[in-house]
Amino acid sequence: MRPPLKKIDFFQGDTVEVCSKEPGFLGSYYEANIVSRLDNGLYVVCYKNLLEDDESKPLTETIYPKELRPVPPKIHATQFLPCEKIDAFDNDGWWVGEITGRNGSHYYVYFTSSNEEIAYHYSKIRVHHEWVNGEWVLSNKS
Repeated sequence: MRPPLKKIDFFQGDTVEVCSKEPGFLGSYYEANIVSRLDNGLYVVCYKNLLEDDESKPLTETIYPKELRPVPPKIHATQFLPCEKIDAFDNDGWWVGEITGRNGSHYYVYFTSSNEEIAYHYSKIRVHHEWVNGEWVLSNKS
């Protein structure tokens, strides 16, 4: 039997990550701040890096709670190893990938979702965590 899911409430001003459900962006995460919680349980968020279509201001959306998670803890990694599961920052969000190699300060990352390998400076890579039953769990290998 699966343990019950821990319910987490977010409050105005909390920084969160929003999981995209859009085609082509599925599984990527975008940093946002909680603007408010609506009476129906949905949250209004304002994105840190995404803009409205007319690019006049930050994008604001109404989001289901299951699409939100806290920002993962920061872990300072001095290096990443081949086959290690990581998050790479690209196109204003975090994408899950796998380390395939290294060249100086750049790591090659493979993305199964797009079947692409892209080089990233180490400053654009973070340790991957899974949000499981309301807790952060390290996920080192693909």
